[in-house]
Amino acid sequence: MKYSQHSVGLLAALGAFVAWGMAPVYFKFLGQVGADEIIAHRVLWSVVVLALVLLIRDGAALPRRLVLAPRTLAALLLSGSLIVVNWLIFIYAVNTDRVLSTSLGYFINPLVTVLFGVIFFREKLAVLQVIGVAIAALGTLYMALRVGQFPWIALGLALSFALYSVVRKVLDVGPMIGLFWETLLMAPLALIWLVWLAGNTRLAFDPAELDLALLLAGTGLVTVIPLLLFAAGVRRLPLSTIGVMQYLAPTITFVLAVFVYAEPFSIDHAVTFACIWIGLFLFSWAGWVRIRRTRIPV
Repeated sequence: MKYSQHSVGLLAALGAFVAWGMAPVYFKFLGQVGADEIIAHRVLWSVVVLALVLLIRDGAALPRRLVLAPRTLAALLLSGSLIVVNWLIFIYAVNTDRVLSTSLGYFINPLVTVLFGVIFFREKLAVLQVIGVAIAALGTLYMALRVGQFPWIALGLALSFALYSVVRKVLDVGPMIGLFWETLLMAPLALIWLVWLAGNTRLAFDPAELDLALLLAGTGLVTVIPLLLFAAGVRRLPLSTIGVMQYLAPTITFVLAVFVYAEPFSIDHAVTFACIWIGLFLFSWAGWVRIRRTRIPV
């Protein structure tokens, strides 16, 4: 059976967002390992997996494609630091039973990214989009005031990834090459940290414990496979479709947190999430209307 390019793209994007949404399940199996060690392994094994994928894809042309200007490498060092911070917050939240906070963070993320687009790139928003962002912000503020605790996990995830998006937007580097350099530049710190953990008898990784060792090595695949699927989807689908599908991952995470891991979900959570969802709906609707107007001549 032959599939159309659109169908292949849809399946690929669906696979990517489902994988990202289900990521807490994988990292829950590593709950006995510190978030710092998991991140170090994730960085190192991602370098290995990405190197193999790029070698298969580019062959003899790979060395030439890996040559980047020093200024670009400096920017990738910054974006690499931001994505590592994002990973660290995410894994810490999962392993401390705060999966719901990660869902909130990734629901907020598109709105923060848009806000940064306005600030850094002077992008224009429709009135309905401004209202959507404001409602989402009020929902987050409500949570902070009612719970009496700053929602640092959710905002940390949203801000770190939004800033990461800003840095990557100004770089003319493909997603695979970019992530390879980002993880490669972080690799020395990751290796030094693992050596320090081993020297202080705090290293959980042990080849004798094959299950745990494979899970830690598998963090490279967990990182790279969704990215490959996402790249395949983006090439074949309209960005408007990708924009709608991006909410699938935090929705899956939300369901996991509430119905699988039985994390507390109070009326305050309900109000906050309702504000975020209303804000996202208004923002997405206004964006869809704008796209329709540009496609249909008046």
